[in-house]
Amino acid sequence: MTVVPDCTVRGDGDVVLFLHGVGGDAASWRPQLEHFSRDGCAAAWDMPGYGGSRLEGDMSFPALSDALATLLDARGWERVHLVGHSMGGMVAQEFAATRQDRLSSLVLSATSSAFGRADGAFQKQFVRDRLEPLDRGATMADLADELVNEMMGASPDPDGRNIAWRCMAGVSEATYRAAIACIVTFDRRDNLSRIEVPALAIAGEQDRNAPPAMMERMASRIAGCRYVCLSGLGHLANLEDPPAFNAVLEDFLAAVRS
Repeated sequence: MTVVPDCTVRGDGDVVLFLHGVGGDAASWRPQLEHFSRDGCAAAWDMPGYGGSRLEGDMSFPALSDALATLLDARGWERVHLVGHSMGGMVAQEFAATRQDRLSSLVLSATSSAFGRADGAFQKQFVRDRLEPLDRGATMADLADELVNEMMGASPDPDGRNIAWRCMAGVSEATYRAAIACIVTFDRRDNLSRIEVPALAIAGEQDRNAPPAMMERMASRIAGCRYVCLSGLGHLANLEDPPAFNAVLEDFLAAVRS
C-alpha cells in the first residue's frame, strides 16, 4: 500500500494543489499558499522522499502518480486544480495521463513533456553534471549555493531566493540522487493531445532549464492551452516574483471557475 505523502494545507474550498521540483519541497510554494488560501484551499505536497514523506523503493513517475492519487483519496479530494513546477510538472503530466478525471485544471510551470533527446546522451551528461559535486564530497548546501542563483533570473525577490536555498539545502542527498535518476526517464509527449481539461503553461523568459520556446511548443500541443511567458524571470518564477506568478495563475483559475 502506498504511504500517504505529507501535505501542507491552508484554507477551505476548491483545492489548488502545488507540486514542487527536484530541489524543492512544500515550502517552495509558501507565497502561493499564502495567496491562494485567502479564497479557497491551497495545498502543497512533499513528494515521496521529501520532508516527512517516505520514499518506498525506487523513485519513478508511475509510483509518484500513485502516491499523488493516494494523497487525494486520503484527503477526500475528488478533483483538484493541479499546479506542477519542473519535475512536479512532469508528475502532473503523468497523473493527467492516467487520472485526468481527478483534475479540474492543469498548470505546468517551467517544465517539459520529455527530458532530453532520444539517444540518451543529454540525460547521461545531465546526471553526471548534477551528481559530480556530491561525488566529490560537496553537501546539498554547497549545491544550493551553486544552483539556486543559476536557476533564477537577474533580479529575484531576496526572500524567494532564501526560500529556494533553504529548500534545496534541506533535501537529503539520497533523495536528490533518486530524483535526478528519475527525472531523466520522463517522456509523456504522447499524451499532450489527450489532455482535455483547461490548461496553462507558464514559462520564465530567462529560464535555461525549461526554455520559453520549448514550453510554447509543448503548450501548442495541448488543446486550448494558455501560454504565458514571464518577463525577466528564470526557472523559479513563483519565488522570483510571486505577485507576477500569482496574478497569471489567479486569472487562469478565475476563468476556469467561471
